[in-house]
Amino acid sequence: MNFFGNLYERVMSWAEHRRATFYLSLLSFSESSFFPVPPDVMLAPMALRQPHRALYFALLTTLFSALGGIAGYFIGFFALDFAEQLLQDKGYWSIYQQARAWFDQWGVWVVLMAGFSPIPYKLFTITAGAMGQPLIAFILASVLGRGSRFFLLALLLKFFGRKIEQHVLRYIEYLGWLLVGLILITIIWVGLK
Repeated sequence: MNFFGNLYERVMSWAEHRRATFYLSLLSFSESSFFPVPPDVMLAPMALRQPHRALYFALLTTLFSALGGIAGYFIGFFALDFAEQLLQDKGYWSIYQQARAWFDQWGVWVVLMAGFSPIPYKLFTITAGAMGQPLIAFILASVLGRGSRFFLLALLLKFFGRKIEQHVLRYIEYLGWLLVGLILITIIWVGLK
């Protein structure tokens, strides 16, 4: 059975779709304000398949992620009651409270760090709006944090992607099932707490 190999090929074919840049932009925007899937999952295969356009894809991802971040900011600013209820319902409440504490301590600099980290970025965009962080500083921190992350990924894939891809393809089934196992262990561990 070649489950993850087939899945990999399907994702790579989606990366070459004629509307792939539109989907990348849409995913980048929505992830910063409400959607749980990070744009890296689309940026990476697109940069691998078309390394000559990798920096363009990183630019699109950065711009639309920052625009989505502004939407998240306004959700927190204008619809705080709705946003807080949604964060409680989706199990993000404790992370939201932690984000508020970090904003109290470091201000808008948290956005810069969150933009680069794997922590769900939408939590920080909504929290920034809820706490009334300065909008211009928020936008600059979003562009710098997200841009650093996406351009670094695009550059790595542009220059080293083909070499890495050869190794990944050789072990993709093992890596895929290892990831599934880690996710299951995490779910079980969190459920036992």
